[in-house]
Amino acid sequence: MAVNDIAIDVNNITKSFKVFLDKGSQLKERLLFRKRSRYEERRVLRGISFQVKKGEAIGLIGHNGCGKSTTLKLLTKIMFPDTGTITMNGRVSSLIELGAGFHPDMSGRENIYTNAAIFGLTKKEIDARLKDIISFSELEEFIDNPVRTYSSGMYMRLAFSVAINVDADILLIDEILAVGDANFQAKCFNKLKEIKAHGTTIVIVSHSLGQIEQICDRSVWIHEGLIKAEGAPKEIDLEYLDFMGRKMQETVGRELENSSPDDDAPDNDKEESPSDTPQESSKRWGNGDARIKSVRVYTPGGLQQRIFRTGETVTFRLDYTVKRAVDDAVFGIGIFNREGVQCYGVNTRIDKHERFRLDRSGSAEIVLEDVPLLAGEYLIDFAIETGDGIPVDYYREAFKLEMINPVGDVGIARIKHNWQIH
Repeated sequence: MAVNDIAIDVNNITKSFKVFLDKGSQLKERLLFRKRSRYEERRVLRGISFQVKKGEAIGLIGHNGCGKSTTLKLLTKIMFPDTGTITMNGRVSSLIELGAGFHPDMSGRENIYTNAAIFGLTKKEIDARLKDIISFSELEEFIDNPVRTYSSGMYMRLAFSVAINVDADILLIDEILAVGDANFQAKCFNKLKEIKAHGTTIVIVSHSLGQIEQICDRSVWIHEGLIKAEGAPKEIDLEYLDFMGRKMQETVGRELENSSPDDDAPDNDKEESPSDTPQESSKRWGNGDARIKSVRVYTPGGLQQRIFRTGETVTFRLDYTVKRAVDDAVFGIGIFNREGVQCYGVNTRIDKHERFRLDRSGSAEIVLEDVPLLAGEYLIDFAIETGDGIPVDYYREAFKLEMINPVGDVGIARIKHNWQIH
């Protein structure tokens, strides 16, 4: 990779933190109870190295505490590495501590100027962007009110609007796409895709692998302070899900070994093959608490089939069995073309579906209206997860859908859809 093509160069960085076991908050306590000032040093990063090309988008993934958010904060220079170097080439904007520079007694308009100045914009540059920032935030009616009168959602929307409109060369994002209501979240997501198309370098930390697969060119999996794997998002994300699924199975196995048998538990140990699913040899994993039994696809008239015309409405019905109750369950769908490019993906968590508990067998439906996919074959992934992203049953290539009659290159699809959980 040529030096001039590199936007971010991270070279063998390490970072440790002192974690005090019981530190007194007052001088008297510290003098009387000196032993309470003991601490242990936790090494969060153990030698991370990677480069990001100009215009490339990468996603940092990994379980909580692996070091991905620490890496992002080091990129913003909120903190500095113990050893190693980080080189950033270009203006940096971060969506990490949204609104960190806001003053509660200043109006929204005044805070736009102060916050944008923190990102390095001159007054002339802010003047030129002011209308776009206010319009994107949808806060025209309240822009001259003190920020302390804003709701938390309004506050975050204004901060997001400033950070995303500074025309940065590098954009750093940490789990902040859940800003405002569902419509505003979709607007933010589309804005990120627009920014990427214009050549901005993007680094995202997120547990939403679907979002990473839609935006990023590469995933970097950080595990216990080291890079475990990196590559195409779909491949690395699946490796990560497989790894987390095995860990969860090990945890559940230990819990079962230490608990007495539950005589009331349903006998669902027999594996049921999803006989109505055309693609039966697909890879799947998860902790097995719930299992997708079958996948059926219907026309609006109730006819079961797998070939549809572009623009038709498609209904997917998943029948599932439950072995152990799943709290805060999440259903998801991903649509991929034959080259592995994700054309569409959504889940019940993104759609703000009310939290629900799977404690008995049932079914779930998602209706995709006026599907604008090109003619060709598509592989459909389905997933059941816990609310914190642990796979219960990730069913890769669960169904092969064929579309006929092309209508032109539509790229990433935006499909109106509706979930129903029975």
